[in-house]
Amino acid sequence: MGSSVCGFLKQNNIIFLRFFAILVLSCIPDRTNLCSNPSFDTPTIPPHSSSSSIPSSLKTLTLDGYFSFENLKHAAKDFGNICHYLPIAVLHPKSVSDISSTIKHILYMSSVTKLTIAARGRGHSLQGQAQAYQGVVISMESLDRPSMYIENGEVPYVDVSGGELWINILHETLKYGLSPKSWTDYLHLTVGGTLSNAGISGQAFRHGPQINNVYQLEVVTGRGEVVTCSDKENADLFYGVLGGLGQFGIITRARISLGPAEKMVKWIRVLYSEFSTFSNDQEHLISSNNSFDYIEGFVMINRTGLLNNWRSSFNPKDPIQASQFSSDGKILYCLEMVKYFNPEKIDVLNQDIEKLLSELNYIPSTLFLSEVSYVEFLDRVHLSEIKLRSKGLWEVPHPWLNLLIPKSRIFDFAEGVFGNIVKDNNNGPILIYPVNKAKWNNRTSMVTPEEDIIYLVAFLSSALPGTDGLEHIMTQNQHILDFCAKAQLGAKQYLPHYHTQDEWQAHFGTQWETFVQRKSAYDPLAILAPGQRIFQKAISIT
Repeated sequence: MGSSVCGFLKQNNIIFLRFFAILVLSCIPDRTNLCSNPSFDTPTIPPHSSSSSIPSSLKTLTLDGYFSFENLKHAAKDFGNICHYLPIAVLHPKSVSDISSTIKHILYMSSVTKLTIAARGRGHSLQGQAQAYQGVVISMESLDRPSMYIENGEVPYVDVSGGELWINILHETLKYGLSPKSWTDYLHLTVGGTLSNAGISGQAFRHGPQINNVYQLEVVTGRGEVVTCSDKENADLFYGVLGGLGQFGIITRARISLGPAEKMVKWIRVLYSEFSTFSNDQEHLISSNNSFDYIEGFVMINRTGLLNNWRSSFNPKDPIQASQFSSDGKILYCLEMVKYFNPEKIDVLNQDIEKLLSELNYIPSTLFLSEVSYVEFLDRVHLSEIKLRSKGLWEVPHPWLNLLIPKSRIFDFAEGVFGNIVKDNNNGPILIYPVNKAKWNNRTSMVTPEEDIIYLVAFLSSALPGTDGLEHIMTQNQHILDFCAKAQLGAKQYLPHYHTQDEWQAHFGTQWETFVQRKSAYDPLAILAPGQRIFQKAISIT
């Protein structure tokens, strides 16, 4: 497995052509939405041959962990709460060899079954991506997680299990005055889960996404082989797995780049009434050398008492002016900025912030500030989760839509969508902020628009009881996608979800051929991550 894909093809040309034919002929052929019903779906997929013998066969494996074959509904749920596909078994691995042995066993049985495997972390997928209908779901949190190894020398890093949570990494690395440099907005996710997608948050303009901050991986491929890979060793697999949607291997260990961690943050919000002014200021900040450490933005459509709601966590710079500001009936844009600092340098920090704010063109009366700990800021979404869980509002459908829009078309997008297709954001926040793609590595599997600056636009909707409901939100999402296609904006989905291979091929564009070649090299029978619906499991030809 140390050779490149090209080497693989030269040495195994006949096998490659055979597997390539299998993959092409077995792709999902129609546009049927298998996730339209939030009940426990049983899609019209032919049952496995000798399906009754599968549990008995799996029971013969000698493992450090174990399989469970009953009470599996938890493995047919995810954060999206839209797709529910029951597996035939859940593997609770204690060792990496448990995962490898299971994959090899399913490969051995591939002539008589279409059994597939999905790795599941915290189940934070949106459309069943970590589910495996009548297959095996691997509970990555069950994997034994040895103590994190932290190197705090000139090039600091931390070695962690693929099933480790980012919040645990934060707490452990802070003991050394260090932390990862790039985050997601929600930290109660597994390392393997976010690295299989990208991991984007307000630090990405400076450090790139999480997949750009990894030195080394341990991966179990779709052949059952345990491979260590990096930029210098098995590089094709390394870059393929990063952002690869779980198609080439299961991440069991990662070496993550670290940087110095401050103790506190200054947290700032301001409002704009014009999108062009808002986006110009965002782009100015992400291009400045001495800017903030985190930059995001929100769209606020017809929100009543917006600034009063902020007062629970933020203090207005001018309370009198803030009390006179009305957000009713308006489309407003919130710029959110954070600067990290240590308490002994508060004076220098305030001077830096004052200078940065003087360069912006926000509505003066809407300047709000807060000061919280570094941990409290990074773990901020979890606090909202606790509140929503207490009200029974967390485990509802979340039909999220995440898009990447090129800078040259972001004004067209905003003009066509905000206030027209989307007339309010009562169903959840709408995030919008730019990132500088110069900080990103274009060798990974992640697909982005082909411009130096791109915008992440995330419609984070929840189908709450008493609201318009799931069908309305999904219809609205489709209208947004249709608008992007008709206007030829060059948008790409982040956390993509498609129903046909033609759509996937259009998504990957010029990277599609490389993606298929990697699939043939590392998971030739398409055993892994069936919930992505890119390839369909094939019966082996012997």
